[in-house]
Amino acid sequence: MKKLPLADKRDVRRWIKETARDNKREFSVMLGLFCVATAIGLAGPQLLGALVDEVSGGTTTTTITWLAIAFVVVLGAQAWFKGLARLRARVFGERILAHNREEFVSNALDLPLGTVEAAGTGDLLSRATTDVSRIDHAVRHGAPEILIAAVTVVFTVVAMVITSPFLALGLLVALPLLVPVNIWYQRRVPDVMRRMLDRWSELQSATHETAEGARTAEALNLTGRRVRAGHDGLDEAMLGERKIRALQMWWIPSLEISYVLPVPVMLGLGLLAYSNGWEGLGTITAMLLYSQVMTGPLNEALFWLADMQVAGASLRRLLGVRPSDSEASVSDAPRGQDIEVRDVRFGYNADREVLHGIDLLVPRGERLAIVGPSGAGKSTLGRLLAGMSAPTSGSVRIGGAEVSSLPDDVLRGEVLLLTQEHHVFAGTLRDNLTLPAGDWSDDRLLAALASVGASEWVAALPDGLDTKVGAGATAVPAAMAQQLALARVVLADPHTLVLDEATSLLDTGSARELERSLSAVLEGRTVIAIAHRLHTAAAADRVAVIEGGRVTELGSHSELLAAGGPYAALVAAAS
Repeated sequence: MKKLPLADKRDVRRWIKETARDNKREFSVMLGLFCVATAIGLAGPQLLGALVDEVSGGTTTTTITWLAIAFVVVLGAQAWFKGLARLRARVFGERILAHNREEFVSNALDLPLGTVEAAGTGDLLSRATTDVSRIDHAVRHGAPEILIAAVTVVFTVVAMVITSPFLALGLLVALPLLVPVNIWYQRRVPDVMRRMLDRWSELQSATHETAEGARTAEALNLTGRRVRAGHDGLDEAMLGERKIRALQMWWIPSLEISYVLPVPVMLGLGLLAYSNGWEGLGTITAMLLYSQVMTGPLNEALFWLADMQVAGASLRRLLGVRPSDSEASVSDAPRGQDIEVRDVRFGYNADREVLHGIDLLVPRGERLAIVGPSGAGKSTLGRLLAGMSAPTSGSVRIGGAEVSSLPDDVLRGEVLLLTQEHHVFAGTLRDNLTLPAGDWSDDRLLAALASVGASEWVAALPDGLDTKVGAGATAVPAAMAQQLALARVVLADPHTLVLDEATSLLDTGSARELERSLSAVLEGRTVIAIAHRLHTAAAADRVAVIEGGRVTELGSHSELLAAGGPYAALVAAAS
């Protein structure tokens, strides 16, 4: 299965720059609040150091009391500003994520259907759920914590150098361990993270496909194989998680050691400075507190960097869902509505060809039924006619224009493919009907529903077109979901319609009644029906019989019956 692409690191950097530029004011306010909170917090160790000096100097209790009160006020003010800054950061993160989700959905809808089909819905689902959640977690929590840590560390180091340059030298002892270990870790973790995310994506795709095809798997006695595949996918994903933990098992102890090293060194330097009268106890206390104050944010930042690495990999996957220049190819506009299939060959992979040299001409307004045994290539041909896939060789043209190279907005105005797989979107019935992005009156929507035999069902709904349907609302039977999909087709009004068992969930009598209703609505349009029920073929202008990826018979229902060939055999077997 072909995966959807990843954005490169340049795209990620561009996204970050554009996001910062578009939200410059909000970002500046948030950064300013963090700086204020950090600056206020730096007064705490100074006040505590002054308190130590006052106590050791035997000063009055009044001074000590005021210093203690000031210390508490500083802590309260720092907490208030930091809380306000975090709140603004999370609001900022939610705004960014809302925009990101909308852009993702828009890009996904602009992808060619063939690209989505080749990748599978599981890959899109994984990016829309797991990857968005990881980015959400990093933006709302990780980014603010790293920002706090960066500001705190910079301000604290500056304060330490100003307070006592001599004691501040103790920080240098941590660098020979802290810097190489983090370089080693940050260089290795991105690839491990990317592979881990790919394994989770593949597991989610496989699980989704297993659930969707559960009945087929049971019918073919493949349940055990699918369960084993799920366990194998989970093992691969967990292996990726363990590799991350293995890196962290070396990284985390090294961090802890690097945090501890400056304390004994600064104590030794403090003893030397105090013995020679260079520094007082209050200054030494403040410096030790500064070193501890810096440890927490630095540790927090380095840990959040790992989550940011995951978010970066997820962001590449999210930004990768956008049409490429090659996918957004253009073609000459169709100069008619005749469909011409010339020497078409197609295979889902290189070593297995499904269609072998199909030639077919469908004039405008004809009703063509495509019949044949299961696995003959009927649905594959329907996908090629609708432009969802491009032929391996040969051509499929509408009005002289290659179908697979037409932009989606043009293609969907020319031909629509309606399969037996339908989805009811969470929202109102009106929302479900207006998905073709048109502006229709209630009368027009109700007329479309009436044309597909859904009037009685709609009349029984509590709020009519405003009734909420889908997940968590009014359930829509599978057969009615097919009829809603057909109503959307009526509203979209394409000149060519490919029906791939679009009425398969209806009983035979209902299917015939619906097809009679649609005949009036679709009068004058080209209809290509891929049929298993042969009454559909009997009502068509012509019938094409496909066997083994080839057209073996082509003619009207009566002509093919008279010929006594494969079509006549199919009719006899069905009767």
